[in-house]
This record gives sequence, structure tokens and C-alpha cells, in this order.
Amino acid sequence: MFGVLFEQTADGQRYIDWLLSGLGWTLALAFFGWWIAFAVGLVVGIGRTVQNRIIVALARLYVEIFRNIPVLVQMFLWYFVLPEILPAALGNAIKQIPPPWGSFFPALVCLGLYTAARIAEQVRAGIEALPKGQTEAAQALGLTGYQIYRFIIVPQALRLIVPSLTSEVMGIYKNTSVALTIGLMELTAQARQISEATFQTFTAFGAATLIYLALALLAYQMMVAIDKAVRIPGTTPVKDAIEPGLSEDVQPVDSLPEAMEVAK
Repeated sequence: MFGVLFEQTADGQRYIDWLLSGLGWTLALAFFGWWIAFAVGLVVGIGRTVQNRIIVALARLYVEIFRNIPVLVQMFLWYFVLPEILPAALGNAIKQIPPPWGSFFPALVCLGLYTAARIAEQVRAGIEALPKGQTEAAQALGLTGYQIYRFIIVPQALRLIVPSLTSEVMGIYKNTSVALTIGLMELTAQARQISEATFQTFTAFGAATLIYLALALLAYQMMVAIDKAVRIPGTTPVKDAIEPGLSEDVQPVDSLPEAMEVAK
């Protein structure tokens, strides 16, 4: 079924080379977009929990804008609208960026900022899940607000939200497919191109589906390993915390002791 992928194209390549090229752009877009999203989301998430009302309002405004506008609309805004509203010289310079970079950079910024809004909410939830007594104890010790967040609050919050961040890591890989709408030849775009060239739609998109599935499973396993490495002691499930062999020593009570039977 996938034999067509190893046939030569008109330019002397193979169709599988098109898929691998698209995979490279997908990985680059997801990798660099994730680090942009994590850095911005961390700052915005912390901003949602500080005492300054202006910072809280600005952070919430960012989250509401970028989280509630569809990623496809944001992609079009960054690619088509932004060069038109900037000064003419800067806008023309952006339009003249040669492909594929002219599509890659808007897609990178779009995915990074969109995912950052979602990560910010995860960070905020992680911070608010911590006991307030830790902050009060740190203040009693004379730590500044920056030191409290830097050494106490943020490290614990990040370790708590690793499981919930797993869906964001997997999601940014899937959202890279939206970049085909602005001309970036990532994995989905290459699959569509193979489908149009060979009329083997099932084969082209079936191969792309398997690649996306492999990426998602790889990202999941990576996040599981990170979660195990940084998990806070004492947060493991109760059944995992029981010492091996302890359950063998604990026998179920089927009947009352004889003394209690007599008393009853």
C-alpha cells in the first residue's frame, strides 16, 4: 500500500522524501514554538497570581485574547494582516522574506503565543494549588517576592503541572498542520501534495497519520519520564506508596474476634 511513497517524482526525488521534508518543518515548528510558548506562558501565568492588579489585568487580557481566538484566524492575522498595519518599510520587509521562511516565522509566532495562553492557565492553576502557608512562611523568613516565586513557588508548581502539560506538548505538534494554510510545506501539506500528484489519497494521508501518531506517543512517553523524574515525593498514588509485601501482612477480617462475639 505504501509502495507508492518510494516511487520517484518528476524532480528525481521520492515521495517519501517529501514526507520527510514536511516532517522536518513540523518538528522545527513544534520544537521552537514550544519553547516560545513555555517562556511566555510561564511569565503570563505568574503574572496572573501576583499582587499588582495592573499586571494581573494585563496577563488576563493576554490569556482571554489568545485563548479564545481560533488558531486558524490567528495564523491569518499574523501572516496577512500584520504586514499591512505595520509601517510601510517594515511591512514590505516582512513580505519580502523568501519562502519558506516567510511562512515559517509567522506560523512560529502564532503557535508560540497561542499555546502560551494555554500554558499560562496551567501555571496559574499550579501556583494556586500550593498551600498559602508556604508563601506566608517565606515572607516571615524575610524573602522578597521574587525570591519566593523563584525558589519556592514556581519550582513546585512546574512539577505539579507536568501531567497537564503533556496535552499541550502533544497539541502543538497537531496544530502545526494549520501552517499549511499560509504556504508552509509541513507534514500535512506534503501529504496533500502527494495525494494530488499520485491520486493515492489514502496512502498519503495514512502515512501522515501514522507519523503524527508516532510523534504523539513519543511526546507522551517523554513527558511521563519527566513526570517521574521531577515528581514531588508524597504525591504518588496511595496504591503505589504501599510497600511491597505489606498487603500480604494485612489480612481481611471476615468475622469478629471471639471476645467481641461474646460481648455482642
